[in-house]
Amino acid sequence: MKEHESSRTGSVSRPGRVARSAIAVSLTLALTAPHAAPAVQIANPALFEKSVAAAAEAVKQYGLVDDPEVQERVNRIGYEVAYHADFDSYPFTFAVVDTPIPNAFALPAGQIFVTRGMLDLGLSDDMLAGLLGHEIAHVTSEHFLKQKKRATRLNLLSSLLGVGLMAASASDRDDGYVGPYGYTRDQSPTEAAAQAALVGGMAITELVMRSYSREHEDESDEEGQRFAAAAGYDPNALGLLMAKMGERIPQSKAYGYWQTHPFFDSRVQAARARGRYLATLEAAPGQEIDAYRRATQESLLEFAANPSKRLARTGPRESAAVPPALRFLKTMALNAWPSGTAAESIRLDRLHELRARELDRLATSRDYGRITAAYRHEMETVRALTPDSPFLAVLSQELADLRRQSEELYAQSIDILDRGVFETPFLEAFLSNYPDSPRAPRVALLLGTAYSRLGRETQAVESFLKAWESEPAGEIAEDGNSPAAAAQRGLHNLTPVLTRLGSLQHLALQERDPELGDRAEDRLRKLAGSYDDITSGSEYLERFPEGPHAEEVEERLNQLADLLYKEMVIYQDLGDAAKAIARASQILTHAPLSPTARRLSDERLEEELDA
Repeated sequence: MKEHESSRTGSVSRPGRVARSAIAVSLTLALTAPHAAPAVQIANPALFEKSVAAAAEAVKQYGLVDDPEVQERVNRIGYEVAYHADFDSYPFTFAVVDTPIPNAFALPAGQIFVTRGMLDLGLSDDMLAGLLGHEIAHVTSEHFLKQKKRATRLNLLSSLLGVGLMAASASDRDDGYVGPYGYTRDQSPTEAAAQAALVGGMAITELVMRSYSREHEDESDEEGQRFAAAAGYDPNALGLLMAKMGERIPQSKAYGYWQTHPFFDSRVQAARARGRYLATLEAAPGQEIDAYRRATQESLLEFAANPSKRLARTGPRESAAVPPALRFLKTMALNAWPSGTAAESIRLDRLHELRARELDRLATSRDYGRITAAYRHEMETVRALTPDSPFLAVLSQELADLRRQSEELYAQSIDILDRGVFETPFLEAFLSNYPDSPRAPRVALLLGTAYSRLGRETQAVESFLKAWESEPAGEIAEDGNSPAAAAQRGLHNLTPVLTRLGSLQHLALQERDPELGDRAEDRLRKLAGSYDDITSGSEYLERFPEGPHAEEVEERLNQLADLLYKEMVIYQDLGDAAKAIARASQILTHAPLSPTARRLSDERLEEELDA
């Protein structure tokens, strides 16, 4: 096996790969020539800006997987493959978004995403290289821009973002809720949040992540296999990957990967045929890939340092925050090259931003636990990459100061608890800051009660469980005065009125109290096919995709999506665009795989784009 090693201290480690033998034919001769590191530039800043805005919305909609090892694996393989694409128009970035739907997609200026659901299929490094090579090829071949509708969709997304920002500037007032995109007219917080989700979720899901033509898919398969083989990965793995997906993913264009990558059978056959004639080449030296990754980081940070006014703009309520697009650029710059001075500067900026937000709170409501956890995480990461970095001393000193501040507030927090006059944020901060305090079970009980009164069912159940599990099941005091005993009673009292399906399933599966489990199961059985909150069904399917009631919950989810569609049409006919858009957003956010979502996409958005 050949290990990639870098002469640079602290370079990103790479597992070895076997340079496999294969019959070299004319198709691979071009790959054997000496390879020069590609330049990293931004050929079209306007397009890059739109593409970054779309990527930032994708991250905002789905979130990134909070697992550094997973993100680094995708970036390591991604840059090894991209290095051999000889593409110098845009810097490539790679990220794993947190959605269970197996998928992968690329935006026109080099932003490539893989979903958690795709990685959960158990992809080998060779398979992942083929997948990323395919997405890289969509970018290098400019497939996005060759489809007229896609260019229009990207422009529409850019317009939506701009309109939202202008609306926010014009509508900043104190007599109504102001959502992230500025909508205030007669909207509840729920409707305004749905409006914001539409701009992000619908624009990404329905305006960007649409399928390519057969010609473009075939071309990306072929080019992606070549890129992967040039990087030292087995080109046959693309065919194996497709076979695996064919076994694990329903082959419907309404589901996951097949929604954005059609024409399965013919692609599998073609990929297998090409794999027999492509040679797996010797991987590029690690220092060359390192240099490419550092150059990519420099390009991203240079653009981030001089963004256009529109890209850098924030809404009036977000003036102190980093705009999503700039945050995305810096996060991707950190992914591109996670060690060194620039990376450490990004880490420190993120920590200081988090610290500043918490220190703006009332002292006894500051979540020092969250801040210190973030500091520890960054210290562990840096120590693994560059154990002798002076940056560690900086973080260590700042962390010590935070701990001291938290410890100084403990006595004051206990006094507040004893007086019995406090708000929910205080209880939340106490549990985060002092999880080992003897008062923690009592605080968890109080927090569960507070959440119950606020209608925050999921959090109420989690808090009651934390208090309940603070004592072994067989040692709960018989007098029933302990926090554990009170929390157990609280769960029994709450279960008959719970509406969150995921919480009911959680209680039904616990084994500490069989009677409670039976009560939760009875309640869940009644609600699974008749619940009215589409978010409850969506949450259940996210938490328990193979749950005992998943099929029934999904059927009801599709019914609710259809009802929302009908409401959307009514509001649209009445001229109430805000409420119509809110319904559309709920469908696409919480039931993206439903027949109604496809109907909304195919019948409504295409009409808007064609108008």
